[in-house]
Amino acid sequence: MDFSPKAPEVNVESMRKPYRCRDDAFREEHLKSREPIGQFRAWFEDATKTPGILEANAMCLSTATADGRPSARFVLLKGFGRDGFRFFTNYESRKAAELDSNPRAALTFYWEPLNRSVRIEGKVRRLPADVSEQYFRSRPLASQIGALLGAQSSVVRNRSHLEGEEALIRMKHGTDKMPIPMPNWGGYIVEPMEVEFWQGQTTRIHDRIRFRRRTADDLTKPFVRHGEDGWVYERLAP
Repeated sequence: MDFSPKAPEVNVESMRKPYRCRDDAFREEHLKSREPIGQFRAWFEDATKTPGILEANAMCLSTATADGRPSARFVLLKGFGRDGFRFFTNYESRKAAELDSNPRAALTFYWEPLNRSVRIEGKVRRLPADVSEQYFRSRPLASQIGALLGAQSSVVRNRSHLEGEEALIRMKHGTDKMPIPMPNWGGYIVEPMEVEFWQGQTTRIHDRIRFRRRTADDLTKPFVRHGEDGWVYERLAP
């Protein structure tokens, strides 16, 4: 059998999509808020109302080991506010191990039909156990059972093994039976230090407005605009 590399059927180099026109730029006066949570809320609501976006709360979570080896995966945003952005996962997973040893993360949202992306960087901490359990109990039964199927990211024999384990748990903890025991599972919150709002332009002179926490020397920096709630914002080159 020939395993030699073959040329791709699609010319990747020629793939290029037009974004927004020059008259539809994202300017500072278009900000809905002078702090990033309010601005995120406005864009997030736009995304939830856009028919072509099926999961506006899908986000790429990027983490790294203590020595800097990165990894990324998609998770679902399950709440946000001035305290940060919340998600839930198995505490025995790879991402949990990395967050516990290196409590920093980046989140990226991409809403293609709107030509918009939001990137968030910040510190991470676990949510209180009672908050995690309250959310866990609100999940569908199938999702609760799925959380019991071993440590996430661990190697398993095959899918049939997982389905067999699922069937055993369902027999014991199915509808109107014993409650699902709380696994080693729960939430994290990303406390933002920087939040960048990106909007694509066909000219590739993309709009990038970054919010970051105010520092003592921001008074002397050029082009820095003072926002609200301890934030400043500035435009970045595309």
